[in-house]
Amino acid sequence: MVFASLPFLTIFLPLQLILYYAFGDKTYRNVLLTFFSLVFYAWGEPVWIVLLLFSSLVDYLNGLWIENKRGTGWEKLGLISSIIINLSLLAAFKYNVFIYENINLLLGTKLQAPHYSLPIGISFYTFQTISYSIDVYRGEVKAQRDPLKFLLFVSLFHQLVAGPIVRYAHVAHEIESRKETAYDISQGLLRFSIGLFKKVFIANTAGELARTYLGPMDISSGEGLVDFSTLSVGEAWFGILMFSIQIYFDFSGYSDMAIGLGRTVGFHYFENFNYPYISKSATDFWRRWHMSLGTFFRDYVYIPLGGNKKGRFRAYLNLFIVWALTGLWHGSSWNFVLWGLYYGILIFLERLFLGRVLKAVPPFAHLYLIIATLFGWTLFYFAEMDRLLEFLKIMVGAAGNPLWSFKLNLVLQNHMFWLILALLLCLPIYPVFSKWFEKVVRERASLLYFFGVTGIQILLLFLSITMLVGDTYNPFIYFRF
Repeated sequence: MVFASLPFLTIFLPLQLILYYAFGDKTYRNVLLTFFSLVFYAWGEPVWIVLLLFSSLVDYLNGLWIENKRGTGWEKLGLISSIIINLSLLAAFKYNVFIYENINLLLGTKLQAPHYSLPIGISFYTFQTISYSIDVYRGEVKAQRDPLKFLLFVSLFHQLVAGPIVRYAHVAHEIESRKETAYDISQGLLRFSIGLFKKVFIANTAGELARTYLGPMDISSGEGLVDFSTLSVGEAWFGILMFSIQIYFDFSGYSDMAIGLGRTVGFHYFENFNYPYISKSATDFWRRWHMSLGTFFRDYVYIPLGGNKKGRFRAYLNLFIVWALTGLWHGSSWNFVLWGLYYGILIFLERLFLGRVLKAVPPFAHLYLIIATLFGWTLFYFAEMDRLLEFLKIMVGAAGNPLWSFKLNLVLQNHMFWLILALLLCLPIYPVFSKWFEKVVRERASLLYFFGVTGIQILLLFLSITMLVGDTYNPFIYFRF
């Protein structure tokens, strides 16, 4: 099930909220949330709920083992068990084809990898449970002794299938004793409505335009491929710009919806995006993009490897290890590793000298970031190296393709106002307006504030649901990661 679907919006979510607030008992509410989360996850592919339950059980037991054996030396066995089992699950269910293909390439063998669909959300919930075991081992959190509460942490449907990555330490107190308020419910529904609008109105439209010029991300079916020999340079840049808009509003919209849904039931998840396209360096971009993933790799990979405390060479080596893993986390293909290392190289250069140059010339810095990001998304989009190279040649004008096309003029004219809105929403306009609205309207006219917020929610939900009716193109990009 996905948030941007009619069954979720018209049946699942209203029913969950009504039943949740029907009784005030904390245990009832936790059990109800767990039940709805498992139903949400099992919708469509119920077989993979077994994997989710198994992963939860493994790390629930590992957490207890670590805490019970603390100080004996045996606690490390629980940590090792958590890391090995979780990474083995990722290898078996997400990277198996990639591993087999590379073994065959290296050894000249013809091994056949078992084929099955990717369990949705496995990259997210395995990282969550690993971080839990590590935090218990470090003594930063107490092991959860109630298996139902631990399952609630792992399975919370708000962030289960596409993040943000929620650490146990961030929600432990809210699992035990959270307070739901009318203000939280109102703000949660508003945040959800904004995220849904971003997804349906902007990301979906950008995605359809991107497919027109780039073709599908998954070309295994052979359908919808674009003949790059007829693509103009302008169309290539426009196509990758549309994908840049799509992936940002798709993923940040999902994070908005997850954060909003959590808030409606008393959970306050951390922010996952902070307007990354206003950045002026790759370093700053990754402080603003998918922040929960960045902090995970920083706290559980980069710092344990030694960070920057073991000399410059070791710091740079750690940097490239982290970025190779960041790329690999996104998908089982070498283009993702290349994409991760590309950002590793940019951040490496910024640490050496480029950062000082960018600070000296702020307008150039932002242009640099936008161009660098567009090339980065090109690496991200094309898994097939031949198509990637062909497209990059077009972008830099080395393929002999025309610079512009008349059809692109028509597309720009037809989508002018939509494009202006999309670009404006990449800027931090909403926080400024929200702060003003809170301060001026809420303090001076609380009734007007209430009707204003309610009106915005209804308008955004109405527009989004209207667009969803009959809309056949409604993917969530990060479901495949």
